[in-house]
Amino acid sequence: MSDNTKFEPRIVAFFCNWCTYTAADLAGTARMSYSPNVRVIRIMCSGRLDPQFILKAFREGADGVLIGGCHPGDCHYQEGNYKALRRITLLKRFLKSMGIEEERLRLEWIAASEGDKVQKVINEMTEQVRKLGPLKLEPASQLHPEEIDISSVEHAAVAEGGAS
Repeated sequence: MSDNTKFEPRIVAFFCNWCTYTAADLAGTARMSYSPNVRVIRIMCSGRLDPQFILKAFREGADGVLIGGCHPGDCHYQEGNYKALRRITLLKRFLKSMGIEEERLRLEWIAASEGDKVQKVINEMTEQVRKLGPLKLEPASQLHPEEIDISSVEHAAVAEGGAS
């Protein structure tokens, strides 16, 4: 960066209670070091993660979002991780249409015993987002009307209790 300060990305991680959050706990108790740039939010299942939470994280200043869930076939709720995969695939397309690089959103399958994988994924994502630089979102008022997907904006506004 031009002002000689090193960019430190802010990453929000949504981790499944049954696998990835437990793996993160294992990494911590095993004293594995990983980037402090990630703030972990425990959710019951990756399939329960509403895409609006991911959009809100970006809107509130996150430079990247990491989702961790159980390996396919091992979901505590049978098929939650398959649901998460479908949602994230669609959300990546939506983010790309908004000009947000798809590398800023990552979905990983991490079992409870894979504390080392939590360490590796967090460090990799931090470096990847650091290379991308800070996320610069344009205020909606600066977008051209043809660039806005009205149905998705409307849906988000209703969920938030009205437009701001």
